[in-house]
Amino acid sequence: MAPIEAATRPREGGARNGDGESTTGRTIVQRLAEFAATARDRGVGAELRGDAARRVLDVLGNSLAAQRTPAAASVRSLIEEWSGRPRATALGLPDRHPEASAALLNGTLAHALDFDDTHLPSVLHPSASVVPAALAVAEGAGASGAALLDAVAVGVEITVRLGMAGYDEQLGNSVFFERGLHATAICGALGGAAAAAMLSGLDTDGIAHAIGIAASMGSGLLEANRTGGTVKRVHCGWAAHAAVTAADLARHGLTGPPTVIEGRFGLLQAFCGDQAVPSAITDGLGAHWELPGVFFKPYPCNHFTHAGIDAALRLRARGVTAADVTSLILGAPTPVLRTIGEPTAAKRRPESGYHAAFSGPYTVAAALLGGGGLGLFHEDFTDDAARDPDRLALAAKVECVPDAHCDEIFPHQFPAVLTAELRDGRSYTERVNANRGGPGNPLSADELATKFRMNAAGVLPPGRAEDISEIVYGLADLLDLDKLLGLLRKT
Repeated sequence: MAPIEAATRPREGGARNGDGESTTGRTIVQRLAEFAATARDRGVGAELRGDAARRVLDVLGNSLAAQRTPAAASVRSLIEEWSGRPRATALGLPDRHPEASAALLNGTLAHALDFDDTHLPSVLHPSASVVPAALAVAEGAGASGAALLDAVAVGVEITVRLGMAGYDEQLGNSVFFERGLHATAICGALGGAAAAAMLSGLDTDGIAHAIGIAASMGSGLLEANRTGGTVKRVHCGWAAHAAVTAADLARHGLTGPPTVIEGRFGLLQAFCGDQAVPSAITDGLGAHWELPGVFFKPYPCNHFTHAGIDAALRLRARGVTAADVTSLILGAPTPVLRTIGEPTAAKRRPESGYHAAFSGPYTVAAALLGGGGLGLFHEDFTDDAARDPDRLALAAKVECVPDAHCDEIFPHQFPAVLTAELRDGRSYTERVNANRGGPGNPLSADELATKFRMNAAGVLPPGRAEDISEIVYGLADLLDLDKLLGLLRKT
């Protein structure tokens, strides 16, 4: 049969009863399961497999770079205490571990540095949960590279569509986010479960049960973004762990409710209430793909900060220096300010490198003073860098304010406008409406390869990154994953 290919999305949705349940005879989870089973049987096509391969490479690079984070050490120690059949690679450890354990560590690594991809306007990071779950199960099952890519493509697509069901057009923001919920971890558990179930060989009903089981497992709160704590780093790890566990439980006969998505006590009502849009999940499913529009991150920090970084880099290119500046006004979408601008004192003096990654004042200051990599890189988010007196002095001059034009664009982009007031009375303004790394301002293949090499530097021996990149981009033609995962275990 011909592969599934991308096309234009039709906007019609099925009729629903008073509880939001489908009247067409198939529930949402059943339609998702049919979509996943069809994609496994037919393949998703070369273009989507190529995009999925870029997601795999990006997740692997981000994960390698996160090896030395405290969260990684915590999870690594935990899974080494656990026991089970050694079937999957846990990055940074020489021996294999059970699939769910490997997924827990690898998902934690994938999200630990906030360098993972982002879908807009759902405002979630789909690959960091889906790829670790899929990779662990694919290795355990001896799956081909093409099967892995098909599962990743489907898992990301389902994750994104679930996130879009929680996007309120009138509000202009994610309902999950407004309620302090981490949609990445909640929706990622379900998307990852679909991918894991595909690779486990479950039939359509089994895939539906895996998704339904995972709906009781996904969770995550965003308070750490505001006031501290490192638990957010493990959110995608736990989602990946839940995904693998849900698929295993379905394989062993556990079942999920058929109306787990749209039912009166289902996922959407529980997390988003009456603001949920169930039709966003199934409209055009299998015809239109959101996957190619998911943004890659050029900077290892919260995506809300990126346009401000780009604006600061542009000011720097125009000759503006920290010594010239008397004040910096960072305009951003109103909902964004809760993450990157509040509380003001904490954002101007972040308590650690991790918290600096969620600070508009700090990231603007670091970019204007001169960062590494593609603009800013990991060295800009160490604890020492966050304590740098020059950066803190400049960050103290940054005022974060709402901007009406940014509000109009958000959350289809995360825009910013930065104005520098100078000592000689001059004023310079840079406005960034399209985030770097997305369809409107994409990273080139060379830039993505550079990101992976820089992430792997200091972790892999010379030349290994190039070998891994070549294998990942050729995954569609590989009969198994042994060579790739063998190279990753030897870090």
